[in-house]
Amino acid sequence: MTWTMPSETAPHECTWMAWPSSGYTLGDTAADAERARDTWAAVANAVAGFEPVRMVVSPGDEQIARARLDGAIELITRPLDDAWMRDMGPTFVLGDDGRLGAVSWIFNGWGAQSWATWDNDELIGDAVAELAGAELVSSPLVNEGGGIHVDGEGTALVTETVQLDPGRNPGWTKHDVEAELARTIGATHVVWLPRGLTRDGQEFGTRGHVDIVAAVPGPGTVLLHDQRDPAHPDHEVSAQIRRSLETSTDAAGRAWTIVDLPAPAVLTDADGPVDYSYVNHLVVGGGVIACSFDDPNDDRAAEILADVYPGRTVVPVDARELFARGGGIHCITQQQPAAASRR
Repeated sequence: MTWTMPSETAPHECTWMAWPSSGYTLGDTAADAERARDTWAAVANAVAGFEPVRMVVSPGDEQIARARLDGAIELITRPLDDAWMRDMGPTFVLGDDGRLGAVSWIFNGWGAQSWATWDNDELIGDAVAELAGAELVSSPLVNEGGGIHVDGEGTALVTETVQLDPGRNPGWTKHDVEAELARTIGATHVVWLPRGLTRDGQEFGTRGHVDIVAAVPGPGTVLLHDQRDPAHPDHEVSAQIRRSLETSTDAAGRAWTIVDLPAPAVLTDADGPVDYSYVNHLVVGGGVIACSFDDPNDDRAAEILADVYPGRTVVPVDARELFARGGGIHCITQQQPAAASRR
């Protein structure tokens, strides 16, 4: 069987999410918990306006979630540690015969981070695969869905700081990673970007997920997080990633058309330089769920997203509470493509 991860713009069966139930994401206070729940619900309800949502909820949190979520959203009870479905959940693929598959990566808390727990979350990939009726594709690679981005035509974007992280895959080479990505998601050409954003490389980050710096909205086109202010350390990060893209091609040999997605104007919060990014959006059936930050650049970012995803309605959702916890809208969602037999 040959498996291929479709572009995120391909038709979806549904979007998977997980409800914030404990730990760092839920926060230390009742007010923190309310903000987390309200933000996850806002994203889920926005997605539900376009396609079905299946929400995994820890035992005992069903009523809390139900009170905030659109009535059409399905709740599925499973034990959870955290709520980042993109990373702990499976990566869905399609077989060359049209069947649905689900790659279950090894999940170890973003490289065995000291603050993370994953006894429950490491089982979610297999559980969601079964719930989706997908054929399980097990992988020995420690990886997360936020660590890869594809065009559906054989190109995969990754970062050296994630797949080659000693906390994830000690001893693995680029060749090893590329071979596994070819086997599992059909990547025939891997573009290695040097790193992710500065905050994302710090204590409560992922060590550099690609889905916060670059995304592929269509063949030969890449959206680039563009930090234009030299006062922010990601100004140089954006330049590094641009150089990598300018000297690479996609799987078809096309030079990239780079579309700059300007970073929000805000540069810092109480903890230092922010990693706010409009790149971390979710494409859904007929729409784009976009991060907003009550920022002067929100409208411009929405215009750019509307341009690169023609015919889709851009729906902004305030993502500041997500980024305060280490991620964005793309990070808490995982699309399930429509298999041939279900379209």
